[in-house]
Amino acid sequence: MKALIIGATGATGKDLVNLLLQDPAYTSVVAFVRRARNIHHPKLVEIVTDFDHLETVAHHIQGDVWFSCLGTTLKTAGSQANQWHIDYEIPVQFATIAKANQVPSMVLLSAYGASSASRVFYSRMKGKLEEAMAALHFDQYIVFRPGLLLRKDTDRLGERISAGLLRFLNGIGLVRKFRPLPTALLAEKMAKAPTQLSTGKHLIELDQVFRF
Repeated sequence: MKALIIGATGATGKDLVNLLLQDPAYTSVVAFVRRARNIHHPKLVEIVTDFDHLETVAHHIQGDVWFSCLGTTLKTAGSQANQWHIDYEIPVQFATIAKANQVPSMVLLSAYGASSASRVFYSRMKGKLEEAMAALHFDQYIVFRPGLLLRKDTDRLGERISAGLLRFLNGIGLVRKFRPLPTALLAEKMAKAPTQLSTGKHLIELDQVFRF
């Protein structure tokens, strides 16, 4: 299969690219990136992309499955408007082109609690994103809704504190459903999902990721 990916430079995206390159099921991996990382691998092609003008790379958005790992934090984005543009508008535009180019399968990295009816901006945004993707009717549409992600060597203090607290609670048998998920494990599940799941829509929540 030929895989396409946006968000390839984020924590989960990096892990996913590495796994796709190792997986014999994938013969080609095309990563759309703002700046080339100069990774040399016979299966990898990096397309330097202006994500505000995706039409300029539309002819490259062709393959068997595309993965959306694109996302940012409110702190990094600087405003809800900027975060909406990165987390919602860009993936939807990419998806629209992919659908027009007859890419049959997509895998979306969403978030726990995603709902278009949520009062929480982030959850509402992710819920609306899921709905927009569903409306495009890909042959296979797979959504992952993880909780707290464990990024390797993270420098986010709040993330380390939250992970430590959850590990303690998990250790005494509490809130096992919400145990932290390493990005490498999430990427592993995302990579194998298109080959192991049937056509149609699949929603994989929280602890289901560990059992998948």
